[in-house]
Amino acid sequence: MFEKQIKIPAAEEILAEQPLPESLRRIKAERDKLAKDVIAGRSDKLLVIVGPCSAHESKPVLEYVRRLGRLNERVRDKLVLVPRIYTNKPRTKGVGYKGMFSQPDPENKENILRGIHTIRELHLHAIEESGLSAADEMLYPENYAYVEDLLTYIAVGARSSENQMHRLVSSGIELPVGIKNPMGGSIPVLLNSIYAAQSPQVFKYRDYQVATQGNEYAHAVLRGMVDSYGNDIPNFHYETVMKVCEGYAHSNGELKNPAIIIDSNHSNSGKQFRQQIRIVEEILQNRLYDTDFKKIVKGFMIESFLVEGNQKHDIVFGQSITDPCLGWEDTERLILDIAEKA
Repeated sequence: MFEKQIKIPAAEEILAEQPLPESLRRIKAERDKLAKDVIAGRSDKLLVIVGPCSAHESKPVLEYVRRLGRLNERVRDKLVLVPRIYTNKPRTKGVGYKGMFSQPDPENKENILRGIHTIRELHLHAIEESGLSAADEMLYPENYAYVEDLLTYIAVGARSSENQMHRLVSSGIELPVGIKNPMGGSIPVLLNSIYAAQSPQVFKYRDYQVATQGNEYAHAVLRGMVDSYGNDIPNFHYETVMKVCEGYAHSNGELKNPAIIIDSNHSNSGKQFRQQIRIVEEILQNRLYDTDFKKIVKGFMIESFLVEGNQKHDIVFGQSITDPCLGWEDTERLILDIAEKA
């Protein structure tokens, strides 16, 4: 039984009500090109998707993004910084806080309509105040339409990478879509997901039968894996990365723009947030060691916020209420180090 609670307007209505101004549209178009050029190998910059595990409240996220915008001015010759403004939060058991899209106030009940307006306002202010357009996770494919004009990077999570609808919708997106390896870590499944996203597709999306041309910017994200006993197993090490590189090569050109982003947290770090620094440093060293490794590893995902660690309730300004994150000072040093060694 489905109890109807709030009627949600069509995405076209919401976008018309809260449009992206032309001045910000131009900024986003420039940012989109920077990100696509990295994935396609037209640029040797590194892509760094960095920010809080979950954007649970607008004010600290905006403060974080403003700082990131200032830092971007110092590293823009070497890096493309993309703030994480993740407004949907997957939960392992499917219950609990689901992100700003569903709960604009994490301490109150779900209000999806208010959540949609809240996240659009957040993204618009973020671009305006920092000059940076953001990344989000496409947890629910139909929800993407409500933010499709605002984002520069889309992530498909480990629990979603085997889902057919995520693959199909990714094929119609004209932006970099990072597809994470599934929780079990299968590289063939990951590469199959990328192949599906890069291929033309016909399917039902929202109220229409749609056709897509395929997304050549779909690529791999290595986030570690979980074994059958629940243990985190990292997959950022040289040997695993080169196995993915071999998988791309064995596709005989069917997979375009070979690219890997390393997720430095999640099962790669065992959610030990400070380990992200060590993981990034190891990747940077391996890029110096092997030209093939350097060519295919295009950047990092880093979980970071104003205050390190996490909290159960929103008490400390700028501290995660979901997974623990690096604090700003460590983040700034790490990004400057990446730029120096890129």
